[in-house]
Amino acid sequence: MDRDQSSRKRRLGKSVLDAARERIALTFDSFAHVYVSGPSGKDSSVLLHLACAEARRRGRRIGVLYLDLEAQYALTIDHVREMFDAYADVIDPYWVALPLNLRNAVSQLEPFWTCWDPGAEAAWIRKREPRSIADPSTFPFYRHAMEFEEFVEEFGQWYGRGESTACLVGIRSDESLNRWRAISGGHHRFRGHKWTTWKGRSLFNCYPIYDWRTEDVWTFFGREGLPYPRTYDLMHKAGVPLSQQRICQPYGDDQRRGLWLYHVLEPVTWSRVVARVAGARSGALYANKSGNIQGNRIVELPTAHRTWQGFAEFLLSTMPAAEARHYKDKISVFLHWYESRGYPDGIPDEADSHAEAARKAPSWRRICKVILKNDRLCKGLGFSQTSSVAFEKYQKIMRKRAAKWTMYLR
Repeated sequence: MDRDQSSRKRRLGKSVLDAARERIALTFDSFAHVYVSGPSGKDSSVLLHLACAEARRRGRRIGVLYLDLEAQYALTIDHVREMFDAYADVIDPYWVALPLNLRNAVSQLEPFWTCWDPGAEAAWIRKREPRSIADPSTFPFYRHAMEFEEFVEEFGQWYGRGESTACLVGIRSDESLNRWRAISGGHHRFRGHKWTTWKGRSLFNCYPIYDWRTEDVWTFFGREGLPYPRTYDLMHKAGVPLSQQRICQPYGDDQRRGLWLYHVLEPVTWSRVVARVAGARSGALYANKSGNIQGNRIVELPTAHRTWQGFAEFLLSTMPAAEARHYKDKISVFLHWYESRGYPDGIPDEADSHAEAARKAPSWRRICKVILKNDRLCKGLGFSQTSSVAFEKYQKIMRKRAAKWTMYLR
């Protein structure tokens, strides 16, 4: 299937497998350099199987980028080894195990953690893979503890050396709203193909399996008999629905809901994760809960507080100073923005819950939910993620504005 400009699906008259193979062939025809991002999960593994089959047919090599984030399932690492070995004849492997800054949404004391931190070798969850790239000088763009997303983007530009480059990405639009947005949100596409998005200069992301369903993925593995991540077998035995099975960095704002699986699927790995990542234990206990603990769904005002604004100020007062300052800066921007848009006397304590959820109405209750969710990016207030460099500039600007806007927050 495909999506037209009104976002409705339309049938192409062919199977999703045939369509994916055609898209991959077109990618090889059109770009001087092709590489695959993965293959730790089921979707990226499907994509690598298809891309390597095409590479073998053409007698061509492709790059494979795998970012090893240290705190991952042992079975996932086993699968990546298996895939790298299976296609050693056609791939240029980039198994990267460098210190990267990763979001830790289960702790306010340590809102980020650094995988492969050179100062914490004794606490590493496991040793580096012998074949992995651990020398920072390998990539001229690398900065110590740069963020995952920054590395991915800059790797593509580096890999292409200024020539036309395609990054094959194994994500599907049916998997989540965020992934549908990632695919459908681009305006500049390669020759108008809706399964591509421009990433700057000569780099495009290509999503050949974007219209596959979960059932299509497992049908492929069943019919082809090719290797797949065995972690999914354990997830199935643990009762996790197919639509909820994920293999990813587990401490992010969205991914933390699956953190509880670690101690079910791999107890040994879990024991090391608890010692390595602050808040992992409490995150596993509470990330699935609704209500005041994590700010999900219905949140009730505690009886000790008469207003949501008072509750928000209380929550801020309990945070580490640096984290409190970060949230206060974001909230100040939020309040200042609405001051000139119909709320000169300040935002209401609460608004219609549906309007709040849709981010169409400001309120102090909405601010409380952001704090309770440990939503450090403040997506619930309309903010989006920025690069670490841009964020440093933003912090300098906010320090100058803080004195002017102190009226908003004590």
